[in-house]
This record gives sequence, structure tokens and C-alpha cells, in this order.
Amino acid sequence: MAARTAAAARRSIWRSFCPFSLRLSAGSSRLCSSKQATQKDKPVKRSTYRPEPSSTHDWVGPPNPLSNLRPIIYHIPDNETELEKRLRNLRQETEDWNHNFWAKQNITFSKEKEAFIISQLKAKGLTLRDEDGRRRSLSSEEMATFYKNFLDKNRVRHANYNKEWYRRNFTITLLMARVTLNSMWRTVTERQSSKKNGTPTS
Repeated sequence: MAARTAAAARRSIWRSFCPFSLRLSAGSSRLCSSKQATQKDKPVKRSTYRPEPSSTHDWVGPPNPLSNLRPIIYHIPDNETELEKRLRNLRQETEDWNHNFWAKQNITFSKEKEAFIISQLKAKGLTLRDEDGRRRSLSSEEMATFYKNFLDKNRVRHANYNKEWYRRNFTITLLMARVTLNSMWRTVTERQSSKKNGTPTS
């Protein structure tokens, strides 16, 4: 019963830890493994792959091993207007900002989790691995303590992240509405112009 309670507590903590917006994003927001914690000091980089210049669609890549988010490269349409370019740049910048935040946060989580496990085992007089070389683990109750402490320590940071995330998405939504209205207006004016000039529309 205690194990079920601890498991439920972990799920509840992670649901509050991971913002609703990320659960709607193109990729998963799972925490990376402790093995990836060794990469903390390396610069956080996205995939170097890019779609062909002739591509006519957005490109969605495989999940990044650090952030666990799928990178998106937005298609640059022909005759892109300044407003469309502004929207595309903001969306791309937001993708990169989101990736950087979660990559760094996941690495920090994994490093601190590893340190916690080692310290708890050391307090019991145990090593990280048993006599057969198998890695030791802590109970669900012990790990629930770590998850709660990590969440409490990063509460302000995640609150600030959520505020910035929603601010960016609100701006993107407004720009998308403006782009759609401009496109509709352009279509209407072109049709009216074609009728005046007697040119058939496509």
C-alpha cells in the first residue's frame, strides 16, 4: 500500500513539474537517464540535420536525447511577408528556447538524483553496486523524498518558465491570427482586382 502511495505521489509531482503546454508539444518531456548527466558541461546542441532547401513542409526530427523534445524546422515559403517571417522566427526561437530549458533541467535532475542515491546508500554503508556488480536502487518512499525536494527547490524557476511559455504562445497565437487575416484580405483584394481587369482567377 505504501509503495502504491509513493508511486502516486511521484506521478502527481511530475504532472505539476511538467507544464500542461509541454504535454501538448510535439515531443515527450520525459526526464533523461542518469547516464546523460555526464554531458552537463557540454554545450546543449540541436540536431545538425536540416531539410532540403526545396522542402515545402515543416520538418520534425527525432526526439533529442537531452531534452526529449522533437526539434521542428519551419518551412520558409516563397514570397514570405514580413509578418509571416516574424511569426516563423518567433516559433523557431521558442522551439530552441524550450529545448535549452529542458535539456539543462533534465541534466541537472539526473545529476542530483544520482548524487542523492549515492549519498543514501553510503549512509547505509552500501556501495552503488552489489557483490554481483548489479546497481543498487532505493525504495519508492526514499525516492519520493528526492522528487519532492527537487520540485520544491525548482518551483520558482518552473513558475517563471511557465509564465514565459504562455507569454510566447499568446504572442504566437496573435501573430497567427494576423497572418491568417492578412492572407484572407490579400485573396479577396486579388479576386476583386482580377474581376476589374477581366482576368480569370485560379
